[in-house]
Amino acid sequence: MRAVLALGANVGHRAATLHAAVDALRASEGISVDAVSTIVETAPVGAVPDQPDFLNAVVLVTTSLGPHDLLAAAHAVEASLGLDRATKVVDGPRPIDVDVIAYRDSGGDVELDEDGLVLPHPRAHERAFVLGPWLELDPDAELPQGRVADLLARTAR
Repeated sequence: MRAVLALGANVGHRAATLHAAVDALRASEGISVDAVSTIVETAPVGAVPDQPDFLNAVVLVTTSLGPHDLLAAAHAVEASLGLDRATKVVDGPRPIDVDVIAYRDSGGDVELDEDGLVLPHPRAHERAFVLGPWLELDPDAELPQGRVADLLARTAR
C-alpha cells in the first residue's frame, strides 16, 4: 500500500527533528520511504495563539502495514523524538507530529473511520502545509474533495 504522511515540528531543533523522523520512518519495519518533500515553514493553524512557526514536510511511503499499524509506527516515531501524546495539546506546540494523511491501494483511498483513525485525514484538504509539499511529490494526487492542486489553489485565497 502507498501512504502519505505529514510531518510537523515547532519546538526545539525543528529541521533536525524532521530529518530524524524521516530516518526513523526509514528504519521502521514494514515502511519504505519513497519520497520526501522540501521542508516548508508555516504559521500555526488552530486555536492556540502565540506559538512558534512550524516546519512541515510530506513523506510518501510504501508499506506492508495496515492503517492502524502504520499509525502506531507514526506514534512510535513521535514518542522516540519527544512527543508525549498524553500531554499533547490539540493544535498546540510540539517537537514532532507524524500524521497519516492518506492510505491507498491501486484503486484509490482506503476510507476508515474507526478507533479514532479517519482516512483520508479529515482536514488535509484545508491545509496548505500538507497540500503544497504533497503536490511537489505527486502532481496527480487527489483527495475525495478534489485534486490536491485545485485544493491548494483554494486554500491560497
